[in-house]
Amino acid sequence: MSSVAAGALQLGGVALAPLLPGTIQSVKARLQGRRGASPLQPYRVLRRLWGKSAVDPEGTGPIYRLAPALAVACMLVAFALVPIGGRSGGWSLGNDALVLVGVLALARFAVAAAAWDTSNGFALMGVARDLMFAVFGEALLVLALLVAALPARSTDLLAMSDAAGGSGIWGEPAHWCGVLAFALVVLVETGRQPIDNPDTHLELTMIHEGPLLEYAGRDLAYLHWVAAARHWLMLTLAAALFLPHPRDFAGGLAVLAVTLLVLCVALAITETAQAKLRILRVPSLLAGGSIVALVGIGAWIAGGAA
Repeated sequence: MSSVAAGALQLGGVALAPLLPGTIQSVKARLQGRRGASPLQPYRVLRRLWGKSAVDPEGTGPIYRLAPALAVACMLVAFALVPIGGRSGGWSLGNDALVLVGVLALARFAVAAAAWDTSNGFALMGVARDLMFAVFGEALLVLALLVAALPARSTDLLAMSDAAGGSGIWGEPAHWCGVLAFALVVLVETGRQPIDNPDTHLELTMIHEGPLLEYAGRDLAYLHWVAAARHWLMLTLAAALFLPHPRDFAGGLAVLAVTLLVLCVALAITETAQAKLRILRVPSLLAGGSIVALVGIGAWIAGGAA
């Protein structure tokens, strides 16, 4: 029964994902002394876009048309891979962490290829920056997941979540290194400050919004949902692999709900307190995170050898 419930909740994440960026924006507005929009604002945006017609820029081909659907399909597969409360729906896809990295990379590639298909200068500028960050961010993601895989001796996300449960893992220096590294992964994958400013609409400074400039209507709604889905996946992974949680399903769900809210507040505080970094400094920050993850791997190996 827990597997059935976990599978239903994995699919339920499809509807709940926009609530996370909406909560972040709402909390950030309060911290800045503004009333701000409701946490449900992303749903209103998606509904508005869904009622509008799509556009086909002159000169684009099937890559531009298929990219939003492919990105959504990748996110749906990723939802099935990431466990909820330490359980999974028993999908035939499995729960391998490296498969998840590949699926997320494929979604990014689809959007990047669509930006090249449009030949829009600002879209190409944004996607070039995004891919530059991805070179460092995806390597950092793999290293952070490797740190979490060491206690489980497996890259299966269910085993990794179980190994991270309880309090024993918090005595390991490697786990603290993994926490710091994955915190940077969350910022990169969700496009939050100091990596990117989700509130900007200036063509010269945007990164993740750049590849979306030529899209409208339902296609743009798909891509906005994909961005929200990355929030859900990254924060759920952070809660399952790097933050305290019980091993039982009911307790894991209760802690997950609280942890997601805490992480949303933490991201809002980070964006309020930290300005956006210069673009050329972001790779250095991510490289530093990779070094921290490698230190964690070395500490685990040294501890095991001792």
